[in-house]
Amino acid sequence: MTHPVAQHPIVPREKLNFGLDGDIPTYWYGGDPFKTRFWDALSLIFPPGEKYFMNCVRDFRDQVSDPQLLQDIKDFNRQEAQHSMVHRQDNDRLRKQGVDVDKLTEYVDTLLNGHYRSTYSRGYNIAVTSALEHFTSIIAHSLFDKRDVMKEADHRVRAMYSWHAIEEVEHKGVAYDVMIDYAKVGYFKRVGALMHATVMFPMTIFRIQRQLMIHDGFTLPQRLKMAAGGIWWMLKPGGLLAPMHKHYIQYYKPGYHPWQETEQPGYQEWMAAFDKFGRDPVQATEQMRKVLALA
Repeated sequence: MTHPVAQHPIVPREKLNFGLDGDIPTYWYGGDPFKTRFWDALSLIFPPGEKYFMNCVRDFRDQVSDPQLLQDIKDFNRQEAQHSMVHRQDNDRLRKQGVDVDKLTEYVDTLLNGHYRSTYSRGYNIAVTSALEHFTSIIAHSLFDKRDVMKEADHRVRAMYSWHAIEEVEHKGVAYDVMIDYAKVGYFKRVGALMHATVMFPMTIFRIQRQLMIHDGFTLPQRLKMAAGGIWWMLKPGGLLAPMHKHYIQYYKPGYHPWQETEQPGYQEWMAAFDKFGRDPVQATEQMRKVLALA
């Protein structure tokens, strides 16, 4: 099947050092507990989530005959494996704070790799994977735009999420191609899975975030007050999610393909800096911010 041409090669970047075992503050996002724990919850989700993505793509790998897609699947798996490894390193930071990391990641693993894969068809699971990959790729539009939403973040954690977003942009079409060409998922199942993911993904984040804030000792009134401000931070005009909206809705178009979206601010700047600074993702992220006039 003919698809739009990929805009960026899938390049696994391994053995990167983000300094996540350093002196990162507990509330590394400008001292704000809600914002910090939102991103920390996302980090806890990623290892079991990446495992789910790889499992769902592997379900169809033996059917794939196209050499380029086979290579893309291999590189997709290598990138996702690195994402899992680095987020586990980040989650060790939470473990040192006394967070029951294993319990929280086990909840996500049971949901996705247990319940979903035993309850839904392989076709529906790859459709959910493609939908979640859509979320993780379009988040780059929020991280790299002129508002600089990660300005107050610790530079090491900021670099981890920037690198992760860069690689999500590179492989955003892989699960989609497997879903369309080999799982033969039609339009209604595809958008149905996106609607499912649109509810499940934030609910899972907020459930884990709530547990993190309870662990931190915040009372219910305190959590509600912080949540009110935090939800506004995310949903207000010009907020965290605003740049993602127009890219999110593209998925609902008949005939949509991820590579129809070619605009990606920050990608070329990050890549150039990554090469310039000897594959140092922290320096690459800071240089990218300077080039984009974010710093």
